[in-house]
Amino acid sequence: MRKKTQLIHGGITGDEKTGAVSVPIYQVSTYKQEGVGQHSGYEYSRTGNPTRFALEELIRDLEGGHKGFAFGSGMAAITAVLMTFNQGDHVIFTDDVYGGTYRLVSKVINRFGLKASFVDTSDVKNIEAALTENTKAIYVETPTNPLLKVTDMKEVSKLAKEKDLTFIVDNTFSTPYWQNPIEFGADLVLHSATKYLGGHSDVVAGLVVVNSEQLAEDIHFVLNSTGGILGPQDSWLLMRGIKTLGVRMEEIEENTRQFVEFLQELPEITDIYYPGLEKHAGSAVHQKQARGNGGMISFDVGSGEKADQVLRHVNYFTLAESLGAVESLISVPAMMTHASIPKERRAELGITDGLVRVSIGLEDVEDLKEDFLQALRK
Repeated sequence: MRKKTQLIHGGITGDEKTGAVSVPIYQVSTYKQEGVGQHSGYEYSRTGNPTRFALEELIRDLEGGHKGFAFGSGMAAITAVLMTFNQGDHVIFTDDVYGGTYRLVSKVINRFGLKASFVDTSDVKNIEAALTENTKAIYVETPTNPLLKVTDMKEVSKLAKEKDLTFIVDNTFSTPYWQNPIEFGADLVLHSATKYLGGHSDVVAGLVVVNSEQLAEDIHFVLNSTGGILGPQDSWLLMRGIKTLGVRMEEIEENTRQFVEFLQELPEITDIYYPGLEKHAGSAVHQKQARGNGGMISFDVGSGEKADQVLRHVNYFTLAESLGAVESLISVPAMMTHASIPKERRAELGITDGLVRVSIGLEDVEDLKEDFLQALRK
């Protein structure tokens, strides 16, 4: 089954009892049992809900994994994954990781004794150098947020298997339409489904896909114990969004390609981070492990003052924290998504005050070009 077909026919489709072509919203908390422990597969909606299960089966199929899980947000999903480790365990993270992930690891999860190192995972030697006797996992984003660094998943998977480590990939930027980390050896795949998978700025959700029964048991135990589940209404909305993921990603890809070509002609733009550019570090690796380059671009306009000017004068780019929507979004990571990272740490990573991140949407790309240019040259 090809991807576009799988988006519509993967997982559980329709309702056998009524013939409805859309999975019903089971807005229910508990289920009748014929006797103690005698139920139809559902007993309490924190443990399992038919609408959420349909979504979990769909993302499992799309990522080619063993089992899927749906959480109330991307951060809830990441938290659940990290809670499968023990006090004293050590996890190696991509240095250019989403600010919310960095905050979670450095200010919350660390209270429970989980150790972390942040390294440039685009070079596997950096990962090897960070290994300790207590290292249990490698966690990467590829491409990263916001500098779109690329990690060679095959190389990292090889190292993880040699050292008996869990290999975790945040696949939010590429989505399962463009990239499937399990194919390259990932044990566990994460999504902030709020972004491209939902696609319409109307749902907050997180998804996890695992490649083994043991990981499935571990994740479900945490999910059921801590309760960070996705509700049936949002599960249904997310499935509806996923059905159009293919056509959205293809249109976004073309819009982004044209917008990058436009940026390259502007003398005010000093750096462009986009894996579709040959000069982008890691571009060759990305082309081997992904089928598309996505809709995310970061670039430097020279200063925080210039970035603020652009934000104040754009009309078709919405100033917002998120990404992956039908509308184009714009942000300054240093002041928004990555503000929780200390300034000196941002400087080390190259997240300058003048760095602008855009998520290209489905508008006419000529309107986007004209809008950005007038804002840049006000």
